[in-house]
Amino acid sequence: MVVSTVTDYVDTCAIAEQELVAWLASKRYDTSGLAEGRTEVADHATLDRDHESGMNGAYSRWRMRETPSAASGTWQSTLVVRSGLPKDEGRTWVQVDIEHQPADASAFPIPANTPGIARSLLSALEARDGQADVTTTPAFIEDDDDVDDLIEELCDSSRRMPVVIATVPFGKDPDDWSRKIVEPLFRNLHGLAVLYVLAPTAQARFNRALEFHPVFGGGVRTYMPELDPAWKPDAQRHPVMSRRTIEANVRRAAAILANLPQRLASRIALPAALLSVPRQRSRLRPRSDSADIKQLRSDYAALTLLLDEAEQAEGMRVSEVNDLYAELTVAERAAHDLRGENEELYDKFQESQRLIRFLREQLEATGDFITAYSADSAPAITYPETFAELLDRLRELPFLAFTGNSKITQKLDSQSVDNWLNVAWDGLLALNHFADASAGGKASGDFLNWCKSEASGVFPFPAAKVAMRESDTVANNGKLRGERMLPVPEVIAAEGKVFMQAHLKIGRGNTVAPRLHFYEDGPRSGKVYVGYLGPHLRNTLT
Repeated sequence: MVVSTVTDYVDTCAIAEQELVAWLASKRYDTSGLAEGRTEVADHATLDRDHESGMNGAYSRWRMRETPSAASGTWQSTLVVRSGLPKDEGRTWVQVDIEHQPADASAFPIPANTPGIARSLLSALEARDGQADVTTTPAFIEDDDDVDDLIEELCDSSRRMPVVIATVPFGKDPDDWSRKIVEPLFRNLHGLAVLYVLAPTAQARFNRALEFHPVFGGGVRTYMPELDPAWKPDAQRHPVMSRRTIEANVRRAAAILANLPQRLASRIALPAALLSVPRQRSRLRPRSDSADIKQLRSDYAALTLLLDEAEQAEGMRVSEVNDLYAELTVAERAAHDLRGENEELYDKFQESQRLIRFLREQLEATGDFITAYSADSAPAITYPETFAELLDRLRELPFLAFTGNSKITQKLDSQSVDNWLNVAWDGLLALNHFADASAGGKASGDFLNWCKSEASGVFPFPAAKVAMRESDTVANNGKLRGERMLPVPEVIAAEGKVFMQAHLKIGRGNTVAPRLHFYEDGPRSGKVYVGYLGPHLRNTLT
């Protein structure tokens, strides 16, 4: 959690220490001897305190490490109060970090729940993120002035946190809906997002102002920083959760809703003032008494513990760097795919323009000017409006057979953004066209080659969105490969499953990134089997 406050540094430190002591006391820890350096507040918990002030400003930092048992790993909680830089216009920064360090270095850390210290700090301080107030209770948006202020906050370039807006279904009492649904739904978001409830009276004006980014019907939308309300493609960066998903299981919906803000909080760069805080170096408190063998042994054990902590911290930082490199690789690959797709689309556009000119010249030569300049005669495509409808309309594609789990596909309706439906339908039309040609012996090569050729004709599909194989890491991993062993008729494979590594990239840009996995069997059965259409299956990066 990173927030700022207009309260000065000295008063903020006093409030922070007061709330910290109260938090420790609620855990039944000893708070009587807190001082600079390391203090044992319990048999299994230590508190490190350091501070500094000078020409570059001042900071105070408290770090607690709790190890309930050897197998549980260590929970590390850090609180930092930092005076702002000149450009921060008198703000004081407050940062709270909670992280789990597993006892087994190969194990995954346990996600942290929102700690009591974060809630108490938000209650005691006038915490802000850019222009927005950061509180533990969502603010109600009820009239036009509130809507205008909210839109200004959403477009604020200094905003770091996501803004999560819940809506109230028409016919529901706003207070009752907020108490029963919204508050449990937002329980993991305190300090990680700015929270609002949009009343029905303000909903229409809000959605008119953000025509590409609306939210309604009891749904919830997470608005990421750097919102561009005038650009339609930007809408897919801001995920929507439907009322149906929320009411099905509020607790599960709350965990899903918190995933994106938690990941953003751990990845977004800290403000410059907090970045300049030096890394903490734990040290023992100075002792005035003379050293004896017993004291030296105690100090030796404490120093050994500090070295172990430093080694553990270094290992975690190495893992974080490796994760960031993996994310960078994915981003670079996505950028490369987009460049390739744009170049390919441009080449196809140029080729189609040349073909249109050539055909018009031929028609003009025969005197058929009406046909030459009439409207485009390419078949019109009527796209399905939901993924449930898409499944129903598969009967229109006789050369495809859907063998996947329809429930997984239908759930995309509550997660879908922008053009996923259109891309999926375009992919199915292209696969059906390819399967028809393949069954008739008119297709040479696989579906990727088909998409790159002129044979794709009136049902083209971008080759950049087609992958005919998985990575070696996925193919050689038993669990990951097993997820891609998808059903086909036993006449195709005796065990009723085949490794469907060929897939279409239906969407990217959020936590779902749907994929369509298929198996080509045109030369034998005259069919292409679609074994999966749903969220991205697991790989080494998910």
